[in-house]
Amino acid sequence: MQRYIKVLRLFWSAAIAAEMEYRLNFIIATFSSISNLAGSIFGLFLFYRNGYTFTGWSWSAALIVLGIFTLLQGFSDTFLAPNLNHIVRYVQEGTLDFVLLKPIRSQFWLSTHTLSPWGLPDLIFGCIIIGYAGKNLGLGIDKYLLSIFPLGCSLVILYSLWFILVSTTIWFIKIYNVTEVLQGFLEAGRYPIVAYPATYRVFFTFVVPVTFLTTVPAQAMLGQGKLTWLFGAAILAVILFFISTWFWRFALRFYTSASS
Repeated sequence: MQRYIKVLRLFWSAAIAAEMEYRLNFIIATFSSISNLAGSIFGLFLFYRNGYTFTGWSWSAALIVLGIFTLLQGFSDTFLAPNLNHIVRYVQEGTLDFVLLKPIRSQFWLSTHTLSPWGLPDLIFGCIIIGYAGKNLGLGIDKYLLSIFPLGCSLVILYSLWFILVSTTIWFIKIYNVTEVLQGFLEAGRYPIVAYPATYRVFFTFVVPVTFLTTVPAQAMLGQGKLTWLFGAAILAVILFFISTWFWRFALRFYTSASS
């Protein structure tokens, strides 16, 4: 474990040093985050402007869901996209060979070897929205702590889904459209799951688990979380993570290296 932590520190320090050569990107990323966030808030406002509310969700409670969604976007832009989207290029160019030869687990290297600080604005704005909404609702520090576990599960679920999809690049090189479709489905997490018709709720719970990404952590933060949902989130996170690990090893059996 200590060896992996040391490697991780070296990875990220080198990545940050390289990214800071283009500091203007941070300003651009900030404006982009503000624009996307403004659009999301405006979209939510359209539902609530005439007194309409999602069942059981006040304006401030719905903002917490949006804040968690923004946090997940920041996590994706900072850690997932810079790493996992490059797996396609490694397979195309044959440079995956060099990753597999390293004295470290290939999945760990492919998932953590770099990061992008340009996702930080979304992480910051997500925390600001959650803090603002929590203040309006009178949430204490204990409520925020209750959401740490389900939020951690949602991060694992999101990572696992993304990694499983990019692992299919061993067979199908052009998978960018597939990841875009996944991100499109995840956009549904901007709003509480009760905002959708019953059929969509089933789909976003049992097919694409959007419910566990934003709504369940928000319910835990609001003190409305049920043990069954929290237990389900934990089980789903563990199962998907192990599936992602197994599926990557299975996919490597079909990988034809550049030297073969």
